[in-house]
Amino acid sequence: MIKLCGFHLFYLLVFHLAACNDPRELRLRGPLQDMTFPVQEGTTGVQLIYQFTVDPPTVSLRLSGEKDGIIEISSDGYLYLNGSLDRENKAIHRLQVEALNEEGEKVKGPFSITINVQDINDNAPKFDKSKYSGVVRQNSHPGKPFMYVSATDRDDPTTPNGQLSYGILHHFPNPYSKMLFQIDNATGAISTNELGSQLLNPEKQDKFILVVIVKDLAGMSENALSSNTDVDITVKENLWKAPPKVHIKENSTEPHPIAVTQVHWNDPGAKYELMQKEKLPKFPFTIYQNGTIYVTEPLDREEKELYSFFATAKDEGGEDLDRPLPIYVEVEDINDNPPVCQKVLTILEVQENEGLGSYIGMLQATDMDKEGTLNSRLQFRIVNQNPKIPLDNLFIIQPEAGSLQLSTLPLNKRVVSNYSLTVEVTDKVFTTLCEVKINVIDINDQIPIFEKSDYGVWAIAEDTPEGEVILEIQATDADEPFTGSSTIIYTIEEGDPDKIFIIEADPQTNRGYVKISKVLDFEKSSVYNLTVKATNPEPLVPGVQYNLNSTTYFSIVVTDVDEVPVFSTNRYLGDVFEDVPVGTLVTTVTASDPEGDKIRYTLKRNRRNWLRIDTSSGEIYTDAPLDREVEHEYKVQVIATEESDGSQSSTADFTLYIKDVNDNPPRLEKGDSLFFCHPLQEGVRAEIHATDDDEQLYSPEFTFSLGGGENIKSVWEITRINGTHAYLSPKLTNLEQNTYSVPLAINDNGKPPLEGNLKIQVNVCRCSDEQRCFVEADKHPGMPSAGMAVGILLGVLLFIGLVVGGTFLKMKIDKKKEKNKAPADVPELQPLR
Repeated sequence: MIKLCGFHLFYLLVFHLAACNDPRELRLRGPLQDMTFPVQEGTTGVQLIYQFTVDPPTVSLRLSGEKDGIIEISSDGYLYLNGSLDRENKAIHRLQVEALNEEGEKVKGPFSITINVQDINDNAPKFDKSKYSGVVRQNSHPGKPFMYVSATDRDDPTTPNGQLSYGILHHFPNPYSKMLFQIDNATGAISTNELGSQLLNPEKQDKFILVVIVKDLAGMSENALSSNTDVDITVKENLWKAPPKVHIKENSTEPHPIAVTQVHWNDPGAKYELMQKEKLPKFPFTIYQNGTIYVTEPLDREEKELYSFFATAKDEGGEDLDRPLPIYVEVEDINDNPPVCQKVLTILEVQENEGLGSYIGMLQATDMDKEGTLNSRLQFRIVNQNPKIPLDNLFIIQPEAGSLQLSTLPLNKRVVSNYSLTVEVTDKVFTTLCEVKINVIDINDQIPIFEKSDYGVWAIAEDTPEGEVILEIQATDADEPFTGSSTIIYTIEEGDPDKIFIIEADPQTNRGYVKISKVLDFEKSSVYNLTVKATNPEPLVPGVQYNLNSTTYFSIVVTDVDEVPVFSTNRYLGDVFEDVPVGTLVTTVTASDPEGDKIRYTLKRNRRNWLRIDTSSGEIYTDAPLDREVEHEYKVQVIATEESDGSQSSTADFTLYIKDVNDNPPRLEKGDSLFFCHPLQEGVRAEIHATDDDEQLYSPEFTFSLGGGENIKSVWEITRINGTHAYLSPKLTNLEQNTYSVPLAINDNGKPPLEGNLKIQVNVCRCSDEQRCFVEADKHPGMPSAGMAVGILLGVLLFIGLVVGGTFLKMKIDKKKEKNKAPADVPELQPLR
């Protein structure tokens, strides 16, 4: 009796729920058929799912399958829960429902009922371990994981309920004011940050405990469930360090390869590689998989003294475990290069009157071994003199410098005109013999003598080009030809303070060529009275001096040339605002004439006639309103012309930069018409794009609004997207097909702002499948209707059929006649096999 009362109470509760929530109103009512229902887990009490309607002869329904004592159905079709479902225990319940008659026999069914249990966030995430431990190396690469933590959540992983986010709350101890570690919130990968890579030091702190938290709901909600765990981290010394610079003796005779240094990764299993810093024709190093670096062949310091490359450590996937280490190998010098004479034969000169110890010259020799070491230290020694007249050892050589000097009395050219010396050059290991020839030259006891003491007056135009020869002079010397005693040097001693002229001498003939070295200027100096002296590079012997015979004179007269005016600069610049009044002064140009003539100014290429120039003063004014939007850099040419000679003129460029003012209202970028497809759908909108012809120094900021009063605003709405775009949308969906004119105001952000008043033509039209306005073609008189077109087509096909049929009929008759005419004794032809 108690059970029966409880049963009736339960049904009363179901009926009460049905009465309070009419299934027809909730759309939870329908005929018996296969159905799928989503049901949230964790609900309490009785929950109505659906009501199946039944028709005679059905009087009751029977439910079977995965009911789990929770899912029930009443005889009159109510499918309901009488308990709570748990998605983590079972996510899908599959049941069958059958319709029964009064005798309990099946009338319909079974029908499939599927209940998908929807997840709620009722499970906190849990770490896979109660505690984690890891090792990090000092100076580890920031962002490269050295360990991972992992957690799971029983909630649905396809929903935020099962999506996890990791974080670090803090670490103990904390000798630094900032966090040294970081964690990837999605993967749980723990690594050092930039600060940790720099500060972690096992000598200062080698143990840390990280408190790591994991949250569900992707960590994006305050209602997220969470768990914590501790991570023990040990800081160890980083073995991945660059080795010290390696020193290798060049040209080693030991068997190769030879180990030179080694690198170590912190853990076993790393793969080592060498990476060149510069591309070499041949790279003489290799690395073994224990990190040992070998040189594969003898090295030559004279070919390359320092090798610089990198060693890398990679994991099994080929990714770098840390930054590459720089490796430096310095090749040390050995004495493996002999001295080299700079010249096959060194030729020197000495005057026959030179005294004891006089410097003759230098023997040049080099050594390719390292400079500044004993391997490249050279020492000189004379080992032979030929001829040995008047005696041997006439010359001495400085053993370290290689400079030659006389060791005895003056030489006599008439006795011996030249000597040959063999000099031994040694670096203590190698010896080289160098040949030296010393020519004994005549003493400089004759002075140069000019053929003329005065070359007179020479007139040249001031526009004579630089480098042109204007005069030739000649002096002679009786000393031995082609020696320092007879070679002549011409020097302008007076009359040319600005070095306008130079004199170049022909080494074969000693003839002098007077040339212009700088531009002449008649207005600055019109006459040059020059004094020229001829001398020898070798000093004169005592008692002999240069005199008036070694001096000559001539005058240069510069004739005037009418030169063009000269501007103070080749390019003038100016700037004004585009709204300046006509007649505003924008710049002044100045030009002068070298001859002092008066200048007249004009403008050229003044295409828009925006400027005028005062012909006398060079002042340039505006002569018409300016418009930056038409042209913002207005370029003209200024012509300066001599008034006395109109053919003499010069040109300068003037560029006027026109600065913007806010004188253009906003406008639409692309047309002023839009369309919407009829009938209008809820939420349709069209984008409009505003622009402004004025200069936009920053991003434009336009303000959009509707005009036309409340009538327009009740039908249309404008919504700002950004500073240049907005949406226009109808507020009503019952607008008829028609063209509507919508007034629009757009304001810019100028100072003062300008407003553009526009009208947008909006066409509400019937659209094609491509969402374009559909326009019906007009019917013209004489055009066939659809019925007429079909009739014409059928007539054409009937005519073609009659023609084809007649042709086949004729062919059949002709064939029959040919068969009747064939002779009786002609055998029947058989087909080829």
